[in-house]
Amino acid sequence: MKTKDIVEKLKIGTAQVIPEKELLKKLEQKKPLTIKLGMDPTAPDLHLGHAVVLSKLKEFQDLGHKVVFIIGDFTARIGDPTGRSKTRPALTEEDITKNTKTYFEQVGKILDPKKTKIVYNSEWLDKLSPKDLIKLCSLATVAQLIERDDFSKRLKENKPISLHELLYPMLQGYDSVVLDADVELGGTDQTFNLLMGRHLQEQFGKEPQIVLTVPLLEGLDGVQKMSKTYGNAIGLAEPATEAYGKLMSISDKLMWRYMELLLHKSTQEISSLQEKVASGNTHPMALKKQIAYEIVQKFWSENEAKKAQETFESLFEKKDYSKALEVTLKDITNPCWIVYLLKACNAIKTSSEAKRLIEAGAVEIDGKKIADFKAEITWKPGMTIKVGKHRIYQIK
Repeated sequence: MKTKDIVEKLKIGTAQVIPEKELLKKLEQKKPLTIKLGMDPTAPDLHLGHAVVLSKLKEFQDLGHKVVFIIGDFTARIGDPTGRSKTRPALTEEDITKNTKTYFEQVGKILDPKKTKIVYNSEWLDKLSPKDLIKLCSLATVAQLIERDDFSKRLKENKPISLHELLYPMLQGYDSVVLDADVELGGTDQTFNLLMGRHLQEQFGKEPQIVLTVPLLEGLDGVQKMSKTYGNAIGLAEPATEAYGKLMSISDKLMWRYMELLLHKSTQEISSLQEKVASGNTHPMALKKQIAYEIVQKFWSENEAKKAQETFESLFEKKDYSKALEVTLKDITNPCWIVYLLKACNAIKTSSEAKRLIEAGAVEIDGKKIADFKAEITWKPGMTIKVGKHRIYQIK
């Protein structure tokens, strides 16, 4: 492929390339570039929202470039202030270690582990002396830092900003200095931090990195960004059948977004499919099944995608509950609080998620909706529990 065509392909599903001309220039040199992506282990599970940027990283990897995945075990101690209306609670060393353990396996679902260099930013940030840190801080002004939307908004609302939060973008930017990054990837909410990396590289006399951002993927609700906190996420560690069922629950409008950001379909491909749906030549449900299949195939496996689709068709088209996800209840009293029952089935993570689902009328037991968040349920073997539109569990 011509270099211009490679750039156009890389741009699919992106928000910005800053500056695009420099990316073209670097690629024309025909040598492997160092592509950087960092993630703080603030939670043990990655989800499809993370997969958007990881998939873009894989594209660079497939082109023969050097991929460096940074686990921000040092920066996680500070907490990224991005999108926060208040100071993020500090994580303990135990939390960070625990959350990090699962990252390798999950990242390996998308990236080629043999071609991925994984580093921890504590390797260099722990070694910064007070003198080094003061020198680093001298390379940016307070005015530059408070231009950041998160900080400026909090100042206007008279909400406190801790001094250590101002250091976060400096430390993330310093990662790029240490690694001599040519390109850094991140979500649109990371633009300020990524540009700080570019700024610091210049201050250290290095060639500045190109910044490539991807849009934030909306969660299952189609409103807020995908996040475990909002209860609208599809985790990469979840069973494929659950992931497929959740994908089938997204709105017809949202499926185009997933097609673009997770499957990297071009604007032309999406427009063509939208015309087929509008004309009645393609049913939205059939297309959604195709999208769900391709996403599960891409991030799980082809065999799991086939099994997940067969399970979905049996449960929701043929009403055959023999393929429902079987759960064994241990150490659960009878009767028990509906929230405990849902947690035991691994259908929810938090009580707030259960409350949201119950209030939305999205929880059924043996075909009857549960309307009371405080309900006590007498469970028994063979009982079916439906959560949302496309998740059914059966008690052994």
